[in-house]
Amino acid sequence: MSEKETEGRKQRHRSRAEGDRLAAEYEASGLSRKLFCEQNGLGLNTLASYVTRYRKRVTQPEQAPEWIGVEVATPSTTGSELTLLLTSGRRIEVKRGFDVGLLRQLVAVLE
Repeated sequence: MSEKETEGRKQRHRSRAEGDRLAAEYEASGLSRKLFCEQNGLGLNTLASYVTRYRKRVTQPEQAPEWIGVEVATPSTTGSELTLLLTSGRRIEVKRGFDVGLLRQLVAVLE
């Protein structure tokens, strides 16, 4: 953690994990923002931003990708090596030697 002098006070640059930890501690403490900030050497605006970001993450956690059933079908007459049928009904066909990273990006955009 680095510190720098700003207008007579030290500013600390905290990691996202530390900001989340402070926000969770504040929420569980039952203290006013002002008192919590005084006890932990935080600015009110800093705590406010940590709490806002923390609440968004807690109420909207990252969703894990859903697993779907796969059915092996007879080879297509189009000559593609792999066909993906997305839940939205979109279909992606790729041939041998395709770029895996590009396919991953494409699926993320379409989903």
